[in-house]
Amino acid sequence: MNRFNIGDSFETTVVAVTDTTVFVDLSAKSEGVIDVAEFKDDQGNVSVKEGDKLKVYFTGDFHGEMRFTTKIGGSDADDTMLENAWKGGIPVEGHVEAEIKGGFEVKIGGKRAFCPYSQMGFKDKKEPAYYVGRTLSFIITEYKNDGRDILVSNRKIGESEYAENLGKLATQITEGAVVSATVESIEKFGAFVNVLGFRALLPISEMSFDRVTDAGEIVEPGQEITVKVIHTDWKNERVSVSLKVLMKDPWEAAGARFPVGSKQEGKISRIAEFGVFVNIAPGIDGLVHISDLEDVSANTNLRKVYKVGQSMSVVVEKINAMEKRLSLKPASSVEQDESAAKYMSAQDDDGETYNPFAALLKK
Repeated sequence: MNRFNIGDSFETTVVAVTDTTVFVDLSAKSEGVIDVAEFKDDQGNVSVKEGDKLKVYFTGDFHGEMRFTTKIGGSDADDTMLENAWKGGIPVEGHVEAEIKGGFEVKIGGKRAFCPYSQMGFKDKKEPAYYVGRTLSFIITEYKNDGRDILVSNRKIGESEYAENLGKLATQITEGAVVSATVESIEKFGAFVNVLGFRALLPISEMSFDRVTDAGEIVEPGQEITVKVIHTDWKNERVSVSLKVLMKDPWEAAGARFPVGSKQEGKISRIAEFGVFVNIAPGIDGLVHISDLEDVSANTNLRKVYKVGQSMSVVVEKINAMEKRLSLKPASSVEQDESAAKYMSAQDDDGETYNPFAALLKK
């Protein structure tokens, strides 16, 4: 008994090619056959070779031969083949004869079929005139009155190929995978990148440990980058990638680099109601609480007093590198400290002149 039903499809491997036949592997020490004409171009060149992978459809057992096809050719399609193609969902090749009311007239073998506008093309739809005169693949969606009424869809071919390709990508673009990508476009929220032909999102928050306001400052269209896949949602066809996770986290050495009590120079990176955040190194922001800011009260609108980008000298009060938290307090600037040190070194403690300002600085 046959192991296949008409219309069954699967992926197999070409094991041999002759002048008339392409043999494909069916396992269990058996082979299937496909007419080599399916793979010949107008010059008679054969497009397949031994070892190639093919998606094939079972068309029947003829005189002990298990016959398959990648699609039913238009000129060779008789009534039985077309009916089997309809029942088995096998692609058929048709020539788009003309544009008619509501769609297109398509010739498949000796039959006339109708393809509605909505069923021609898939994601990259063209103007109707583009399809007229072309030979395309279709799925027969209706077969009535012994083939006198045939409805076909080119869109279903595109959908099937897209779904199959998406399935393959899902096995390659997995969460945690490090992949090469090409930047396609820059957006306010990040950038879109091409990963193995799939459009993925590189969020602006995943470009750097430092705060980024313009994605164009980090990447540019056409740039080749290496990213890590951080989220996949194949049901909704969404993939997110990151540059940041492949970089060294600046917080790892923050404790040694910014010890408690050390003075740092930074710039205000963000202003909140409860204080200002000061950036002291790429990816390292700390909070100066409103209670530690001079000449302000709890009701002060800090955005009227401070500006993003404004320089500020701070002292490290507390640091928790594990939780990425840094508490800061305002301090005199390094420049002020250096000036004071120079002034102090110029004073002679044994001199006759007493300088009360120098004495105060010493204290």
